[in-house]
Amino acid sequence: MIENPKYLIIIAGPTAVGKTSTAIQVAKHFNTEIISADSRQIFMELNIGVARPSVEELAEVKHHFIANKSIDQYFSAGEYEREVIALLEDLFKTKNVVILCGGTGFYINAILNGFDEIPPIDEKIREALNQQFKDFGIEPLQQKLKELDEETYNEIDIHNTQRIIRALEVCIGTQQKFSSFKRKNNVQRNFTPIKIGLNISKEQLHHNINTRVDEMMRQGFLEEAKSVINYRNHNALQTVGYKELFDFIDGKTTLNEAVDLIKLHTRQYAKRQLTFFNKHNDYNWFQPKEIKSIISFVDEVIK
Repeated sequence: MIENPKYLIIIAGPTAVGKTSTAIQVAKHFNTEIISADSRQIFMELNIGVARPSVEELAEVKHHFIANKSIDQYFSAGEYEREVIALLEDLFKTKNVVILCGGTGFYINAILNGFDEIPPIDEKIREALNQQFKDFGIEPLQQKLKELDEETYNEIDIHNTQRIIRALEVCIGTQQKFSSFKRKNNVQRNFTPIKIGLNISKEQLHHNINTRVDEMMRQGFLEEAKSVINYRNHNALQTVGYKELFDFIDGKTTLNEAVDLIKLHTRQYAKRQLTFFNKHNDYNWFQPKEIKSIISFVDEVIK
């Protein structure tokens, strides 16, 4: 029996399902803090377009890894793992329960399972891949990754150029699949994970996504996109929402077409997230409104 065991509650699920609100209510019950597992909310320059928790939500419960990096910083899943594990060691000195909340399955897996050390990669490979992206767009890179490492292709956000290029440079530079660097024997952690998945009906999720995008536009998403357009070639901005608005700013689409594409691409991303989390059959699924049931389930586990 472990003396004073520690628990990491993972609250995961597709975008727009209601993870933030659920995590805040669970965190309040357990008097604890929240670590974000969202690969875009970490960037301080991005707010509306990444659905960052509101000022009021951030004031309710202490959050970590929200707006703490700059978009011109390269920040890998391996670096995320190292920084979060160090933070958890600190938080667990005073808390028995901490919450990890987000929809980036790649980040969540990094915290639970770790990565084997990846050998240094020739920077010329990354430069060449970035040049290919500038010349031909993301689609050829997506296809190349699917050919070289279908497991990683199915796990990451394929609209995130940084993730695509990182995986490709490892595949090319090491002549091994990027997925092969996941630890075959899970790393020992000093906590027990409790994995909560949130889901709602497909119709309700699509409604939430469409409504959220409309609200983002009302809040000034277009102005935010204009404010960061000078950084458009940075990997952090090669993601759903900003890319479509950049195309509008460039005159390639109308604003209505851009908004419709954001909704479509976000729905597609949500489907991929659900596929990813469903493949890990140790998630315990709830609807976001089932707060009492979630808390009761966690209480049973940590008794």
